Amino acid sequence: MEHFDVLVVGAGISGIGAGYHLQARCPKKTYAIFESRAAIGGTWDLFRYPGIRSDSDMYTLGFSFRPWTEAKSIADGPAILKYLRETAQAFGIDRHIRFERRVTAAAWDSATSLWTVDYQEGPDRRPDQATCNFLHMCAGYYNYAAGYRPPFPGEEAFQGRIVHPQLWPADLDYAGKQVVVIGSGATAVTLAPEMAKTAAHVAMLQRSPTYVVSRPAEDALANRLRKRLPAMLAYQLIRWRNVLFGMYFFNLARKKPERVKAGIIAMVKAQLGPDYDVGTHFTPTYNPWDQRLCLVPDADLFTAIKSGSASVVTDRIETFTADGIILESGAKLPADVIVTATGLDLQLMSGLEATIDGIPVHFPETFSYKGMMYSGVPNLASTFGYTNASWTLKADLTAEYLCRLINHMDRHGYSECRPIADAPIEPTPWLDFSSGYVRRALTRLPKQGTMAPWRVYQNYARDLLAFRFGKLEDGVMRFSRPRAPATHPSAQLGAAETARPRTLAEA
Repeated sequence: MEHFDVLVVGAGISGIGAGYHLQARCPKKTYAIFESRAAIGGTWDLFRYPGIRSDSDMYTLGFSFRPWTEAKSIADGPAILKYLRETAQAFGIDRHIRFERRVTAAAWDSATSLWTVDYQEGPDRRPDQATCNFLHMCAGYYNYAAGYRPPFPGEEAFQGRIVHPQLWPADLDYAGKQVVVIGSGATAVTLAPEMAKTAAHVAMLQRSPTYVVSRPAEDALANRLRKRLPAMLAYQLIRWRNVLFGMYFFNLARKKPERVKAGIIAMVKAQLGPDYDVGTHFTPTYNPWDQRLCLVPDADLFTAIKSGSASVVTDRIETFTADGIILESGAKLPADVIVTATGLDLQLMSGLEATIDGIPVHFPETFSYKGMMYSGVPNLASTFGYTNASWTLKADLTAEYLCRLINHMDRHGYSECRPIADAPIEPTPWLDFSSGYVRRALTRLPKQGTMAPWRVYQNYARDLLAFRFGKLEDGVMRFSRPRAPATHPSAQLGAAETARPRTLAEA
């Protein structure tokens, strides 16, 4: 059975970042990254639908330790995947990745301060186990097996193809065809203008509107700075500019929602002209940032609408027919292809089944500690990004904090750290978001409190100070030393270097 000081699960943005920080900050620790798929990249390797791109700028979606140097700040999926692969290779992180290892369960033994991790290996899913001192879950926030796909009345009568973006078929030919994209989120507003380039027409069918904002795909200031300054300096300057503007805009939306709403709607009207029904199709009933805003680079969606190659229809589905969709209004949308951009199935830690000394852990009954650990659960962290900013900002901070924690345990001879909620906590939903994929999953998610460290602050600057400089022994995080001799020569956080097993690079 293999043993690692730290086992990272998932080789996407979070897992690659975790690998870098472990190498840089905990160089004597052994680690491996278990990836269930056969390639790195996570979301950016899984999704293959037309036009797949980021909805965050790459100066904040990129890693803190490796600058983004491409011209486009709103990048497409292949460019992001290339950046991730090159980062993993440049820092030797790829040598620590074990592909086709799907982690299913983890059992904590307090006597030895070890996790025993069950996983399935290879295409035939052979069962095997590994042990680790610390388990870091970096497997994203949704179910990779399938997206959210509600049933539609009459869909069995439809004679064309119905596809979900998460499982995009490589052989789908929509050139010259009538396409209906069901949805109004980031995937739908990406698909509609991209498919409209070759389809006869694309109708984006939504039950209700979403806030849609346009920004240039290229950041002119960033490109100028990169010509005049060292790459990392230019990157950090633009990164912080974007972080601070994002925080300002989010806070303004919370404090003065009507003002922000009016500004967004005015921008849409300026794009589509005075005769377009912006009130019906682009004016939500909720306030900005109650749900995530949709970003369209270079106004591509609005351009497609103005050209007539795409349209937005706000209505509800009555039934599918052989050749399209009949709406509750009585209107009919012809379709050869229907894309159900109906969202994700949010899933915490890939559905990991965890036990502590034989007792199952029910994560919905736990409280989230700093948005990355769970009350009563030792030596386990998970990465979950911001809802109002780039995922990577929180992923980097989580990995940094975990390294601080491990080094602190080494210095003091601790083998276990466990956040304890022994004082009353007022429970609130873990995610303060009204999006459908969040509401559907609330009963499967942990809770948060109203005060630190149990509150999940969606604030990068505040988290940066707390994660980098805050007290580790804060009265909530409890540390303990080994109760029994370890069963593996390296199974103590702080084991002597002479007892360290070979790293994957040395193997």
